[in-house]
Parts: sequence; structure tokens; C-alpha cells
Amino acid sequence: MADPIISAAGLNKTYGTVQALQDVDLEVPAGRIGLVGANGAGKSTLIKILLGMLAPTSGDTEVYGTSAQSHPLAVRSRVGYMPEGDCFPPDQTAADFVSYSAELGGLPASESRQRASEVLTLVGLAEERFRNLGEFSTGMKQRAKLAQAIVHSPDLVLLDEPASGLDPDGREDMLNLINRLGKFGMSVVFSSHVLGDIERTCDWVVMLNEGRLLRNEPLETIQASTAVEVVLLDDPGPAVASLESRGARVSVRNRTLDVELDEGDAFVLIRDVLAETGVGMRSLGAKQTTLEDVYLAEEEYSG
Repeated sequence: MADPIISAAGLNKTYGTVQALQDVDLEVPAGRIGLVGANGAGKSTLIKILLGMLAPTSGDTEVYGTSAQSHPLAVRSRVGYMPEGDCFPPDQTAADFVSYSAELGGLPASESRQRASEVLTLVGLAEERFRNLGEFSTGMKQRAKLAQAIVHSPDLVLLDEPASGLDPDGREDMLNLINRLGKFGMSVVFSSHVLGDIERTCDWVVMLNEGRLLRNEPLETIQASTAVEVVLLDDPGPAVASLESRGARVSVRNRTLDVELDEGDAFVLIRDVLAETGVGMRSLGAKQTTLEDVYLAEEEYSG
């Protein structure tokens, strides 16, 4: 791995009797990182610790080699943050608010208004930029939150549930915007409980469950599967028994089998077993593993 942009060592965070993060150790490279897990998994807590907004109970985090606990302002100077909840003064226009955000990010006042106009156009709010934020719909507010997060051209953008509350068209637009951020040289941490959104936008995944780190690796590694999926026309019992007697691991869902072998060719074994048992087959192919498959399997194992 190249030098990590985010790292954590022995990270714990408790709220009273609730353990929000438990012994999290991770290193994350530059790119588009999906931070995934169910609601309450610890995603927002991790983001706020990375920003220096929360102090961990124990452990430390670094962003671009700088401790978020010891030097939070130095970290925030390189980071943009899109919170999950609303963060707007309702009687201020989008142009004024994003321009002010640009100044907070270090841009001179003479440049901030032009930069705000450019970014609001990028996120699809060119015509609405002079309207008060209190008049915005949910989708428009999400776009404005993204605009204020990127207006100062940060190295890293932390997006906390950016597609939350959006209709299908709005979600599609937001995912397309997230994909475009990499073209501007920004790394992205995209926090979401919607695993399909992560699969469409990210190349690295950090997976949390009840505060514990389950996975921290490339998406393609997580999705890689050696299993073969075969859909049968008949009772799978005879085929399953024969496959298992020959060392295969078989998972059964109605008449669908997922077959894995440590050695040998699973396709050849399935062909031979079906020929011998006379069980009919509808389809045969490599199993397509989704993040949901992996998350549920990890959740069951860790539980």
C-alpha cells in the first residue's frame, strides 16, 4: 500500500455504557473509500474523531500523517466535511453560505464568491444559488452541503450519508457527483448503510459492525469469490450429498447451490456429479458476490 491518508491505532470510543468503536486498527490509501455498516455501526463516530470533533476514549488517528487529536486544525485545513444533518442558516443564500465556507477554508474574500459560484454550478445549483437555504428541498440541501465541503479544494472529503433522504433521481445525481470528485484530485470517504451505493462509487471498503472493524481492503478483493453457483431443476439433495462426499463446501438456497473447492475445478466436479445423479440444471456460472453477501456473512460470523 502507498502511504495511508488515514490511519487508526487501538481506537476506542464509549458513550457511557455504549461501545461505539472497539479496538479499531486500520490504514486507508488515497482514493474513493466506502465506510459501510448498519446504522449505529460507528461510522459517524469515526468520521468525527478523524476531524478532531470527538476525542477517542483511547487510541489515536492520523490524517495525512497528522494527529487528529493533537492537531485538529491542521487536519481540517486539508479536509472537507459533509455532515448527515442539516447545517444551514435558513435566511442566508446558498451563494453567501458557500462563499463564507470558502473563506473559512482559507480562500481570500476576493476569490471566495467566484469559487462558490463555480462549485454551486458543479453540483447543479446554478439557478438556485441566490435563494435562501431555508427554501431548499432535501435534494437541494444535500447538494449545497456537498458544495460547502469541496469549495476550498480539500485533499480529502468526508461525506456522511450524502444520499440520505433523496428520491431515486436525486440519489443517482449524488452518486454521479461523488464519482466526479476523484477527477479533481480529491480522495473521498463515503459513509453509507446502502451497500449498493458503495459498490457503484468506491474502490476501497472499510466495513464496521457494532463498532468493530470487519474488513479494510479493496472492493475487488472483498467481492472476489471462488464459489460456483448452480441453479438446479430438481431436488438438490442427491447432488449436495455427492458434492460434499467429494470434499466440496456447499451452501444451499432452495434449488441454488454455491459450491467451493480448495483444490480442483468446481465446474468439472459439478458436471460429473449432475451427470451421475441425473439432477437437471438450469444455469451454471461463477458466483457474483455483493457487499451485502459479505457483510451478512461477516456479521453472522462475528456475532
